[in-house]
Amino acid sequence: MEKKQYQLGDIVQMKKPHPCGTNEMEIIRMGMDIRIKCVGCKHSVLVPRTKFESKLKKVLRSNAEVTEETS
Repeated sequence: MEKKQYQLGDIVQMKKPHPCGTNEMEIIRMGMDIRIKCVGCKHSVLVPRTKFESKLKKVLRSNAEVTEETS
């Protein structure tokens, strides 16, 4: 299976929704752990990279696309 490509600033869809009701998250920090922020309520969570990759469903909006449009 192909590994999903994601980077800092991407809006991603998770398999399970956040308790506020939305399942869209923004990646705000990357390293051994990944910090994601809920788009709905702005709550942030630090998740280990392996757990994040297993819970990631798809990348909705890539930060690379946004920077290309503004250039």
